[in-house]
Amino acid sequence: MSPIEPLVFTGLAALTITACTLIAFSKNLVYSAFSLLGAFAGIAGLMILLGADFVGVIQILVYVGGILVLYLFAVLMTAGIGDVKLSNPVISVKIAAPALVLLVLLLGKLIYSTHWFAAETTTFAPTTSAIGETLLKEYLLPFELISILLLAALVGAVAMARREVKEGKGS
Repeated sequence: MSPIEPLVFTGLAALTITACTLIAFSKNLVYSAFSLLGAFAGIAGLMILLGADFVGVIQILVYVGGILVLYLFAVLMTAGIGDVKLSNPVISVKIAAPALVLLVLLLGKLIYSTHWFAAETTTFAPTTSAIGETLLKEYLLPFELISILLLAALVGAVAMARREVKEGKGS
């Protein structure tokens, strides 16, 4: 293990925890949506650091590139939603604070009373090459059939769209 790995892990964990805290306690919905970006990026970084590079990249593509953008469009395109201030009653803090202290004490007791053992040092191999080889060797036929099906669906969608455009011009 290189000496920088614990620092990177600590930074990514701090990014994720901070972003999740901002999501939970932000009174502005737009700030919460933007904090979600930090949470997704931190989780993707942790996955990449732990050797699941394919899952980390998919996390970035799907969640940051798709779902987060959808959330931001929904939040920003809704008129006046950025002005809405969320508030929680004070009574919930009176219940949550002692529960949090109790939880931290119980987890601390559990952490210090458990006998931890050091696992063998493992080396992580990239997962993308194994997934690619599996798709192009063992699952080649289903992979090609799905690609032909998607191509047929794309051609059908273009044909339907062209027909609607031609019919619209003739009217």
